Amino acid sequence: MSHIPRKRFGQNFLHDANIIGKILAAIAPQPRQDLIEIRPGQRAITLPLLKRCGRMQAVELDRDLLTPLAEAAAPVGELVLHNRDALRTDFCALRTGEQRLRVIGNLPYNISTPLLFHLLDQADCIEDMHFMLQKEVVERMAAGPGTEHYGRLSVMLQYRCKVEPLFTIGPGAFRPPPKVDSAFVR
Repeated sequence: MSHIPRKRFGQNFLHDANIIGKILAAIAPQPRQDLIEIRPGQRAITLPLLKRCGRMQAVELDRDLLTPLAEAAAPVGELVLHNRDALRTDFCALRTGEQRLRVIGNLPYNISTPLLFHLLDQADCIEDMHFMLQKEVVERMAAGPGTEHYGRLSVMLQYRCKVEPLFTIGPGAFRPPPKVDSAFVR
């Protein structure tokens, strides 16, 4: 793919097949679940998810990624694309029925905390969330009282969610490689 990652969007595209497999196993998507992916990017997770569930939605801000994504998804399943900023998206309005949403994504490091708080405001319509984030953010999310990383993010998330760090992901799993380690969290 010839798309040049944009720094302003915080784009680092996952390409490691082993990590993709671990992510899919952690999410365990099922047909008829209401899945929505934030930032499908170059579809590393999107297409395998779509193949397993048959239909899903995605929120992608970078309009240059939409057509290649739609074309690649067409033979796999039904992918509904929303070209918008996830920070301004009403996720509850995207539900297709009464079922609660399963939200997935490789969140941009530069807006991850505000985006997590935005999703907490909509927690009543969300079943679970699986995210790839900067490792330090995941450590803060899961930190216990009195520990080094415990703070506002820990308190706010743990009040509404059970935070479960699943595994660490090195920079080499991405193009371009970020300057930090990542982690996958439920």
